Amino acid sequence: MSKPVFITADSTCDLTQELLDRFQVKTIPLHVLLGEENYLDGVDFTQDMIFQRYAKDKILPRTAAVSPQEFTDFFTPLVEAGYEVVFLSISSGLSATYQNAVIAAQDLPGVYPVDSQQLTTGMGLMVLNACRMRDEGMDAASIAQAMQEMIPRVNVSFVIDTLEYMWKGGRCTGVAAFGANLLNLKPCIEMRGGKLEVCKKYRGNIEKVYEKYIAERLAGKDVDPARIFVTTSNAPSPELAQRLEDTVRKAVPDVQEVLFTRTGCTVTSHCGPGTMGVLFLEK
Repeated sequence: MSKPVFITADSTCDLTQELLDRFQVKTIPLHVLLGEENYLDGVDFTQDMIFQRYAKDKILPRTAAVSPQEFTDFFTPLVEAGYEVVFLSISSGLSATYQNAVIAAQDLPGVYPVDSQQLTTGMGLMVLNACRMRDEGMDAASIAQAMQEMIPRVNVSFVIDTLEYMWKGGRCTGVAAFGANLLNLKPCIEMRGGKLEVCKKYRGNIEKVYEKYIAERLAGKDVDPARIFVTTSNAPSPELAQRLEDTVRKAVPDVQEVLFTRTGCTVTSHCGPGTMGVLFLEK
């Protein structure tokens, strides 16, 4: 008889506490570094604190992977309690988190790390599907294999309001950031092969861009209607949230859930305020 399965992930899956509780998922936080200060993503450092610190002193935090020892401490109680463990990590192209989970898992039976090749709620979609498979009685090895097969179906992208944070973090040139702001360009970035790349540029009022981007991103796709995430670095106003949800439902009339979440510290520190993405699975 197979052991019960516990689904785990790192904090960059950006699932709300309500969703983590609802689906019985345990997460481990990445580190957020500000000079000599070391915080835990979503535990004692939040998105709004990034904006506050940057406005005050123009310093952006760096993020750091979970260490192998932290993973050992995280996995061991679950293994000792009789569980097999499936762990989904942020893309190995963006962080050493997956590699460190693999190191820890080598000494623990029944722990299956999976490189999601995604970030934020693209990874969250995989986590929630892993929970469905767990509830259907699949064993950990089968769930881990199914997660690998799901990767090409995950559609992850974002529209960025300002390139200032990317410029400050060394991810684009000052000239590019200045030019984008001068021309009122709003780049769209997407996950390709586990890394983020610019795929399109919009122009104009950011709220209008959001609606156009969502409509275009969902158009012509064979979308899994179980759930679609709208993930933002700032909490949208109720009016804007309703418009964005209406745009999603117009594009995918049979969608069962439209879930709003916020990007955690990792994505927020890279992309800045005004970032918004629609994330979904294709059939």
